[in-house]
Amino acid sequence: MRLSTFCCLLLAGSSLLAADLPDGHDHEVLPRFPQAEIVESSQGDAERRYPLGGIQRISGRLRYEREVLAEGWLSATTYRLPVGHLAAEAFAQARESLLRQGAELLYWCDGRDCGSSSLWANTVFGNARLYGPDERQAFALLRLAAPRRDSLLALYAITRGNRRDYLHVERLDAAAALGELLPTPATLLRQLRTDGQLLLPALSGEPGAAWVDVLARSLMLDSTLRVALAGAQASAWRGALIERGVRAARLELDETAVDGLRLSRLP
Repeated sequence: MRLSTFCCLLLAGSSLLAADLPDGHDHEVLPRFPQAEIVESSQGDAERRYPLGGIQRISGRLRYEREVLAEGWLSATTYRLPVGHLAAEAFAQARESLLRQGAELLYWCDGRDCGSSSLWANTVFGNARLYGPDERQAFALLRLAAPRRDSLLALYAITRGNRRDYLHVERLDAAAALGELLPTPATLLRQLRTDGQLLLPALSGEPGAAWVDVLARSLMLDSTLRVALAGAQASAWRGALIERGVRAARLELDETAVDGLRLSRLP
C-alpha cells in the first residue's frame, strides 16, 4: 500500500472517531452499527415509563395501553447512522443481537402501530431529535438475560423527514427487582411471523397460567397460524394451550431437544 493511501485511510478513520461526542458511550451488550456516530449521550439516575402498547394523547393526557415503570441507573445513547443505511436495518440488527444473547422481548411495535412519533421523542425519551414520520419508526423493549434480569434495554429507530436515520438505545439498571414481566400477545405474534420461531428459555418447567394465557392470546390473533412446540415439557404446554382454546390441529410436537420452550411457525 502506498504511503499516501495509508495516510488518507488513517485520516478518514480519525474523522469518524472525532465525530462522536467527547463523552459518548456505547453499550456493552450491543455492538455499534458500523460507522454510526454518537450524537447524544447521557448517564445518571432516572425514572422511566416505557409503554407496552401504542401511545396517544387524549384530552391533554397521555394514554398507555400498558407500561413498565422503573427507576435506576439510566444510560442513553443516540446514534446517527451512515448515509445509505436505514434505521430499520440498524434496529433489526440490534434486536437480533440481543435475542441471541438470551434477552426477552417484552414489546415490539412498528410504524403507525407505535402511535405518535412526537410523543415517543418528546415525552418518552425527552429527545426532539428522534421525531419523524409515524410510519418510519420502530420501538422494542427487552429484558436482559441473567445475571442482568433487572435491566431493561429500549431501542427506538426513526427515519426523520430529512431522510437522516437514527437509532436510540437506553439501558436502565433498575434499583429494585422488576418481578415478572410478560410480553404482549401482539409482540409474540410479530416475532413468530418475522423470525419464524419463539425461543423461550425461561419456560422449561410445567405450564404456568400467566404464560399459557399470553401464548394462547397471541395464537388467537391469527387463527391460520400453525406451530410446532419443542422442549422437555412441550406436550404439557400443548395440552394447556388446547384447554385455553387453541385448536389442537394448530399445535404439533417437535422432538428436537431445546432449552425451555420453542414455538416454530409451520408452513
